[in-house]
Amino acid sequence: MSDKVSRRRFAKLAGLSAAGVTSPLDLVDARPASPPRSGSGFPAGFVWGTATSSYQVEGAVNEDGRGASIWDKFVRIPGKIEDGTNGDRANEHYHRYKEDIALIKALGCKAYRFSVAWPRLFPDGDGKPNPKGLDFYNRLIDELLKNGIEPWLTLYHWDLPQSLQDRFGGWRSTETCKIFGDYAAYVAEHLTDRVKNVFTLNESGRFVYFGYGIGIDAPGETLPQAEVNQIRHNSALAHGLAVQAVRAHGRRGTRVGPAENIDACAPAIDTPENVRAAEIALREMNAGYLNVIMTGRYTDAFLKFAGPNAPKYTDAELKIISSPVDFLGLNIYAPQNYVVASDQGAGFMPLPIPKSFPHMNSDWLRVGPETLYWVPKLAAKIWKTDAIYISENGASGDDVVTPDGKIYDTDRIMYLRNYLAQLQRATAEGVPVRGYFLWSLMDNFEWVYGLNKRFGLYHVNFDTQVRTPKLSASFYRNVIAKNAAGA
Repeated sequence: MSDKVSRRRFAKLAGLSAAGVTSPLDLVDARPASPPRSGSGFPAGFVWGTATSSYQVEGAVNEDGRGASIWDKFVRIPGKIEDGTNGDRANEHYHRYKEDIALIKALGCKAYRFSVAWPRLFPDGDGKPNPKGLDFYNRLIDELLKNGIEPWLTLYHWDLPQSLQDRFGGWRSTETCKIFGDYAAYVAEHLTDRVKNVFTLNESGRFVYFGYGIGIDAPGETLPQAEVNQIRHNSALAHGLAVQAVRAHGRRGTRVGPAENIDACAPAIDTPENVRAAEIALREMNAGYLNVIMTGRYTDAFLKFAGPNAPKYTDAELKIISSPVDFLGLNIYAPQNYVVASDQGAGFMPLPIPKSFPHMNSDWLRVGPETLYWVPKLAAKIWKTDAIYISENGASGDDVVTPDGKIYDTDRIMYLRNYLAQLQRATAEGVPVRGYFLWSLMDNFEWVYGLNKRFGLYHVNFDTQVRTPKLSASFYRNVIAKNAAGA
């Protein structure tokens, strides 16, 4: 990964410190997993899932009345996508969803996190809905339930209708927030008879800063920091309006919460002083979005740091933003900050990350398994939540198809084994992590990298659309079967 899209750089600048079918059962090791061990592993009822997003897998961008999204336009700007590809075809999931659901079932997953394409339901973002778009998600959800897989729906995974960008400047306007609330109400009214868990916006931290701050994601704008902070506030407002819409229009028992790429902070050394410093850092480095959602206020340190660039808001907006949620979704891949205690500033000091720090084949994806222990543990304490879901975690790998037609991705297995061991450590200590969604089900269009970065459990030949299970698919199936990390 080029340094321009380093997640560490994003965290520093945006915060206070500045994803044809082979047989789905044809896994590399098809032997039955050993049974769960008593007295060890994850809690009973732990949700094991996998995830994708609409633009990254669906394709069919010009079919059945779907409108254009900001990504449909952005991918056609020369030089924006590393390999020059786009999501026009992607994984053809729109037509191959039954085959892909068979892949999920083969893993033993009981949950699938997917996103609804807003422009597929409302081609212009608002106005008259597109019935063919709704029909697709009805078919998808029914097929999941038919196979014993629980649908977990994400309302927004970056594919903003281009019409809203053209008319209102996208998330620069609260008008878009209001329209998003109306869209959320429509989805809740029509789908929560079968969908019981809804994520609002995926990774506000990334799509705001990357899309409107430094311009390397759609819509590709480079705005002053004051406007970026205001857009982030607007995204929090959109989240709150969506929560209220789901409450008002969803079926009884529907649960709703955010899915955020939290700025992951961990103590450099496990001492009481450093742990306390990491707790402060996690709150303050996420003060511009998650903290205001969970507490209804911006911290004094955040407002002081932002100074004249602080967002403008009303008490009524803060009340909407902090509408109570049922769970907290955390996308956790890598440590952004190792911290130690400090007598200066807010009480913590982020440490520089050495160039030699181990990482996967994406430079930003540093290997820090303890992140899946510390971040949920500290988040549960800071925000007093009793239900956390790891809404994304996974790794890109140097996936090579060997002469025998297999993909022996032991690098991804190494990553997952160590991260899941730390997550199991957390749940064993009572940290309320209730489930885990591995990113991703299969290789897909990976945003600015195009098809160059592969995160999937299933390898995809994008010429033939053949899906082939990697060795990590067998690994994850065994983890699920044992309900334990030591697989």
